[in-house]
Amino acid sequence: MNEHSGRRDAAASHEAGVRTASGAEVGAVPDAEIRDAAPGERWRPRSLREGTDPDPRFTLANERTLLAWLRTSMALIAGAVALEAFVSDAIPRAVRMPLAIVLLVIAAALAIYSFRRWLRMESAMRQRRPLPAPAGALILVAGVGAAALALVIGILWNA
Repeated sequence: MNEHSGRRDAAASHEAGVRTASGAEVGAVPDAEIRDAAPGERWRPRSLREGTDPDPRFTLANERTLLAWLRTSMALIAGAVALEAFVSDAIPRAVRMPLAIVLLVIAAALAIYSFRRWLRMESAMRQRRPLPAPAGALILVAGVGAAALALVIGILWNA
């Protein structure tokens, strides 16, 4: 096998995709489509390559929203670390540790949700569909509210 046949095999695997048990082809991407795409476009899912480009202001606003969700996720991580590392016996360890774990779980879920939301919003704008509701906001509000309530109880318990 020489270097040229290796490239052809890689290209053929892009075009062939994967066959399911029913024989349907999934994930086939024509090599010409990959080769002709601009370098920044190659990673994009098909839903973001279809449709018409939205006004750049809306795309940039969607990106700023993604970054805001990620900042919130990082703030929750920082809060969990601070709670576990810097809070002395003012809050009992039996309250402190589960609360830090809950904050970390919410932060991880929020980071994953934020990227999925960005993709859904971008796809909806490109295809002129209604924008989906922000379901993650409910998770964030409920999680932070429950964490704050647990923190108050922990502080009062020790007072």
